[in-house]
Amino acid sequence: MAVLSPQETTAALNEFVSEKHLGILTLVRKDGRPHSTPVGFMWDDENKVVKIITWSGSLKTRLLKEETLVGTISQVDGGRWVTFEGICSSTGDSEICSDAVKRYSLRYSEPKDRGDERRTITMTVDRILSSAGLAP
Repeated sequence: MAVLSPQETTAALNEFVSEKHLGILTLVRKDGRPHSTPVGFMWDDENKVVKIITWSGSLKTRLLKEETLVGTISQVDGGRWVTFEGICSSTGDSEICSDAVKRYSLRYSEPKDRGDERRTITMTVDRILSSAGLAP
């Protein structure tokens, strides 16, 4: 296992997180209980953030409505895996949501139109764990 700062990403890691795999988002509630759910996500290596599109009625959005939470997002494919750790927040800002939908469409496919219900979760990544083959 490798432990990386967000500034230490590699071409192999960036390629892996551009492939069409789902991840598991885990949010840690203030009382310590986790909430985990499968998600499509996009790694923004330039800004060192993970973006997840969702909608206002999802539990993950409701958990983030009033506060930021610590979270992880993990992706695995055979022996290759990565986990991003950081602080998560949610927004309905139309520009941020539009950008996230475009990124999602490039990695996965065109998502369902959620209109004003669209939300974007942003994780500001402070640590990355990965399989050795994705590390420097």
